[in-house]
Amino acid sequence: MMALQRLFNNLAISKLNTPKILSNFVPRYTYGLNNVGSNDPDVEIIEKKIVEEKTSLAMRAYLQRATQYNNFMEQQTHEYNVGKRHLANMMGVDPETFTQSDIDVAIDYLFPSGLYDPKARPLMKPPSEVFPPKKDAEFDESGRPFHVFFYTGKPNFYLILHNIATKLSELNKFEDSLRKNNILPDPDKKLTSLGSQWLSKEDLEKLTVEKLSDHEYKNFVIAIERLLKHPCSYKFGEFISAYQKPMISTKAIIESAPVEYTKDGRAFITVKDCPRKDARADVTVYYPGTGKLSINGKGIEFFDDIQAREQILFPLLFTDMIDKVDIHATVRGGGVSGKAGAIRFGISWSLRSFVDPETVERMRIAGLLQKDYRRRERKKPGQARARRKFTWKKR
Repeated sequence: MMALQRLFNNLAISKLNTPKILSNFVPRYTYGLNNVGSNDPDVEIIEKKIVEEKTSLAMRAYLQRATQYNNFMEQQTHEYNVGKRHLANMMGVDPETFTQSDIDVAIDYLFPSGLYDPKARPLMKPPSEVFPPKKDAEFDESGRPFHVFFYTGKPNFYLILHNIATKLSELNKFEDSLRKNNILPDPDKKLTSLGSQWLSKEDLEKLTVEKLSDHEYKNFVIAIERLLKHPCSYKFGEFISAYQKPMISTKAIIESAPVEYTKDGRAFITVKDCPRKDARADVTVYYPGTGKLSINGKGIEFFDDIQAREQILFPLLFTDMIDKVDIHATVRGGGVSGKAGAIRFGISWSLRSFVDPETVERMRIAGLLQKDYRRRERKKPGQARARRKFTWKKR
């Protein structure tokens, strides 16, 4: 037994004295004091060398790039703040109250540009908006990741899915506790996505600083909609709203024109110069009514085309007001399609005052409240029509 132990000690000493194997042997004893793991008092492991051996070349390169990026962003932020102060002094404004909107106005005033593309015009934005963000270091010097979902490849995205699943589980438990006490969730507190939409794929990629596939984004939408449709989703309203953004401002659309009244007390709305191509229409909608329709003194038979008739009746069918209002329209100019589109827009614009806000929002989403600016494409020289080419003959 003593002979075997003596032989083992000799082998260990011979390996430690071999320079070629020492570099591979050092990392095994990087967490102790000098001479740990060796019986030879002459062999010392320097602590400084241990720290350098713990960090791999890949980690060093990653940390170096992160440091360079942070230094670059600090320099750009400093230059932005200096430029902002100089710009405020040129405009005679206090630099402390000089906002980004003031910067944009000053740039347009001091550096006017006739370039068509906005990207080619001079601008001055915070560096965080100009340069794409990068992730911070995701692991320490020992190679241990900070994030619990680091090995998924997209930790920030899967953390969002994990939080959604966790909150959904909490809502299920909360609903079960309510039903055990014979209490039903309050339907008046139920959340809705009316007037808002989920973050787009590009916005979610900016939020997570990760490249997402269409399938992953679809899974996100399915998960967050499932959380929204839960009867008790109001408990996590702030969490859900963080992934929503309002639709295009509809203040001008939602605010309806004031209602006027006839001598017999009927409410009516008149919309003049409703455009569509070269046609213009004046439309008056009376409420309540019986479904009478007058177009230049005629009924729906003013249009022989079935498609034109469907265009006019569509907003009435969409809002379920076809037999509840009377319509008087005067149209001029344009062709059949232009006349029908102008009348349809006038009817849709007038019905806003006689329906609830939720229906108005549905009309906006359906495109009934949006002006149609499309025009006939002009003929091109050297061509038969706008897109039609002359027949090419080789001989």
